[in-house]
Amino acid sequence: MDQMIHLGHLVAALAASALLTQEPPARQAVSHTEILAAMRESHGYDLTATANGARLQAEVVLWLVRRAREKAPEGPPLFISHREWYIAFLDRAQIPHERAPLYARLAYENRQDSEIEYRPGRVVDRVEVGRQPLLAVNIVTGWQAGRSRYSYEDMLATPRLKVTFERVLRYHLLDFGDLVLFDEVEGLNGRPTSGVLGALFDVIGEVDVVESRMASAADGTLVTRGVGRKALLSIAATATVSPEGKGTKGVPPDRPDLAAIERRLAEPLSIVYVPWPR
Repeated sequence: MDQMIHLGHLVAALAASALLTQEPPARQAVSHTEILAAMRESHGYDLTATANGARLQAEVVLWLVRRAREKAPEGPPLFISHREWYIAFLDRAQIPHERAPLYARLAYENRQDSEIEYRPGRVVDRVEVGRQPLLAVNIVTGWQAGRSRYSYEDMLATPRLKVTFERVLRYHLLDFGDLVLFDEVEGLNGRPTSGVLGALFDVIGEVDVVESRMASAADGTLVTRGVGRKALLSIAATATVSPEGKGTKGVPPDRPDLAAIERRLAEPLSIVYVPWPR
């Protein structure tokens, strides 16, 4: 589905359901310095491009989790405030607030804080089909006051893409080494707004984004495969994102390396997760 080009924008801020309780459990607050160090490990693509937001988010979160597991394997969960993440992003990209991409500014302005659960036995119950992940975390993003949702439109996508975030967004983030999976996503919607698909979705409306897989080629080109659902309708599609952040449907016919990634992203995978805490 073309509108899944930027599923990853979703990863744009991360928080836990504990944020919505009056007495949140103990958490490890991640500092601006730590976030910036993690962001400096990401390179080879435009960090400010909306289509590359998911790639940056996943890389930074997984880097922070690996470091946390070395120091405190039993937790508690990591906590990333909207302010520390945003300031680190501006520092890493070397841009002022006025030039920040819309998806990053909206996450900051809506005060989206983040919590990441990485403790053993808290994420994956078992793998029924496919490989064991190298690393798996639970992520919930949310804010406490203000609007119930917000949207933005990516004008660089082909077709253009509208993305809507609910107040609480949660998903599992898994690292398999050669691909990253965003699974069982709740709280993210999207739809194309231009071209033939834009006209079609005028009838269908927004769909719920439920899964996204992504992997990068040697030259920094990203291949993503997303799944969206609307009632009984399920739609899956592949898209390619250039290092500059230009997203297009499918993979170019002259890129066998990208075609190989596309096949890998489509391999069967079924994972049973530990139930979310209530």
